[in-house]
Amino acid sequence: MITTSEDKVENKTAGQGILKDSAFRHLWAGMTASKFGSSIASIATPLIAVQVLDASAFLVSLLTAAVWLPWLLIGLPAGAWIDRIARRPVMLVSDLLAAVVVISVPVAAWLGVLTVGQLIAVEMLLGCASVFFTVAWTAYLPAMFNKDRLVGANSILQGTESTAQVAGPALGGVLIAAVTAATALVADAVSFLVSAFFIWRIRRPETRPERPEQRESIREDIAAGIRWLARDRFLRNLTIHGATANLVLTGMNALLIVFLVREIGLGTTGVGLLMAITAVGGVGAAAAAPVLARRFGAARTMVGCKTLAGVAATLVPLTRPGAGLAIYVVGMIAMVFGVVAGNVLAGSFRQAYCPPHLLARVVTGMQFVNLGAIPVGAVLGGAVATAFGVRTAITIMTLGYAVSGLILLLGPFRGRRDLPASPADVTLAG
Repeated sequence: MITTSEDKVENKTAGQGILKDSAFRHLWAGMTASKFGSSIASIATPLIAVQVLDASAFLVSLLTAAVWLPWLLIGLPAGAWIDRIARRPVMLVSDLLAAVVVISVPVAAWLGVLTVGQLIAVEMLLGCASVFFTVAWTAYLPAMFNKDRLVGANSILQGTESTAQVAGPALGGVLIAAVTAATALVADAVSFLVSAFFIWRIRRPETRPERPEQRESIREDIAAGIRWLARDRFLRNLTIHGATANLVLTGMNALLIVFLVREIGLGTTGVGLLMAITAVGGVGAAAAAPVLARRFGAARTMVGCKTLAGVAATLVPLTRPGAGLAIYVVGMIAMVFGVVAGNVLAGSFRQAYCPPHLLARVVTGMQFVNLGAIPVGAVLGGAVATAFGVRTAITIMTLGYAVSGLILLLGPFRGRRDLPASPADVTLAG
């Protein structure tokens, strides 16, 4: 749990009592549907580019860049705006927009007019919808639960996402084999509609953020969030690590399907099954994160898991066909475990630690840097692969990911057992 050494939260089973809350159940159901659909799309979209449109490794990397670029373009104003309004309607509209955008791909494929340019545009629009949905639910969740239950709630949501990552690619592989990759994206569009339905079903009145007597401009609101983030050493350290890790990790991820198809020789079903197997690490991590945090301390667990992820990733470029796939499986399972467990604790810490009236702005400030590094990393990975080959590019990226752990190991979390519950706790401890 996220506690200080002076103020421990009573040990509870992650998720105990949380699923009895009907509003959370609807949020959970909606996100489950959306995550399953997106997991199918995560394999279908690059496979369309590689196998149907014969796209180069660089063009495939641009697909990854496009979906994350909106964090750089609209992330900061989106956070400032969401801090002023109700969050649930934002999630609802984002889901409906995503459904309309996704369905355009199979329609274009059926008409024989699908291009890589359209895929990139679709990914960018989906990225815009994701910015608003992600910031809105991140700010919405702390209003549903007390701080000591956020780890449990986030564990459930992360566990669901990891389960979707296990089943989604496998299901995607089966669907693609049966109805083609483009047609399989219909399932993704439907998943967004299902998500919108469950978000609409949430009946709990939402408390709008408090409005100051004198409303500042959006620019001033953004600046206030950035100043708060820049001055806090814990969130600043997490942000720097997140950006560095995402830069190199995305450079690797953008090339994985190209690597598995063209270097290792796997087919559509094989890629889907391999991704499903390696995502098992995330399912276990979501359940294990609260337990490990209680046993070893939330700060130690978070830093240890994020460091483990970087080290484990270095096994990926050692993969070879046949029995050599075991190296890939071990490395990816350990990496995914570290990423998910670390993110459960880091996300819960951020939600509990930030002042509620600044939460959306601080979140988007962090994501602007963290996720804004992703499109840069994707393009970087594609450029390095074009110059030196896919395997060499993945090797360089994974070594960089391993080194990024030093940012946390040498930062303000060093020597701490637990994470501070609020800035006041840091001041008192100091």
